[in-house]
Amino acid sequence: MESGSLLFSFFLIFTGAAVLATGALFTRQPLLVAYIALGAILGPFGLEVVNDTNLLNDIAHVGIIFLLFLLGLDMQPSHLAHLLKKTATVGLLSSFLFALTGYGLGLAFGLPQNESIIIGATMMFSSTIIGIKLLPTTVLHHKHTGEIMVSLLLLQDLMAIIALLLLYNLDPSHSANYSELIMAFIALPALIFTAIMLVKYLLLPLMARFDRFHEYLFLMALGWCLGFAELAHSLNLSYEIGAFIAGISIATSPIAQYIAINLKPLRDFFLVLFFFSIGASFNLDLLSHVLIPALVMTGIVIVIKPVIFGFLLRKVSEKRSTAWEVGFRLGQTSEFSILIAAFASGQNLIGEVSAHIIQATAILSLIVSSYIVVFRFESPIALSERLRRD
Repeated sequence: MESGSLLFSFFLIFTGAAVLATGALFTRQPLLVAYIALGAILGPFGLEVVNDTNLLNDIAHVGIIFLLFLLGLDMQPSHLAHLLKKTATVGLLSSFLFALTGYGLGLAFGLPQNESIIIGATMMFSSTIIGIKLLPTTVLHHKHTGEIMVSLLLLQDLMAIIALLLLYNLDPSHSANYSELIMAFIALPALIFTAIMLVKYLLLPLMARFDRFHEYLFLMALGWCLGFAELAHSLNLSYEIGAFIAGISIATSPIAQYIAINLKPLRDFFLVLFFFSIGASFNLDLLSHVLIPALVMTGIVIVIKPVIFGFLLRKVSEKRSTAWEVGFRLGQTSEFSILIAAFASGQNLIGEVSAHIIQATAILSLIVSSYIVVFRFESPIALSERLRRD
């Protein structure tokens, strides 16, 4: 990237986001739609004024890492374990049904079996970003609806990591080595234990000693989050899992809420870049080839995810209203779906058309589900004053 071009890209992105966000608020549209549309307009397949989307993707990924870190800060470990145990059946069974649906749709569109399997895999996941971003803070941290959503999304994140590891071992240029998958499962409890020990004997004593220096606390929180994200990645886990473990390891600390409040603006900065990168990564030249399959898949996702989640959650004794709300809030595919599509395409496991069908379905389902949520349920950007909560 040429000198100064990153600063110019930031200028275009955030100035353009401010302009489109203003228009979105006047017309009562979700802000996320403005960020994705801006990416399509300014990106390499639009006006071509922001071209280095790979760098922006890497920067934007930090937003997801901070999102999971802040999520962990507000989750008590014992309570999380109880929730995961309760929602494991719902999460696993729903993922199987979504994967089967996606596989069948791939075959129905005449795609090869291996590409249909990957399309099925991408249907399993719901968006952590949309799910958490559109939840009011009070619902996310203090109500049962938020707790159920978090436990389901975390279970899906673990399955997404497994899917990425399996895809890596299917790479023709990479000799099959499933010991890496086994190592990842061994590394997870080891990483949790390491985090707990370091918090108890290093992090909290340092923070207690220098708690008057707010800049120091801020730097320690950043280093703790990003350090564990990088450590998890080196152990064949994901950055997101490492960040979540870093957060949950200090959730019981009195400093947790202070850290959460101070990191939220930084998280939002990177999330704008994330949604911009989603829009910028889509090749508009392939739109005619992928539009019909993507519209069909989006329609099916929007319909079957609330139905299946709602049905299964009611079977584990959740209230009807809670079950349906969780279903609608998780009624989309995921940023992990886009990541899997890009990964599989880079390894020549799927063709460019299939990859863009997955991407288009993710973008469309993110947009449509956002509209459903802001029209029907409490959210920070709800279109009705009655439903707007932060």
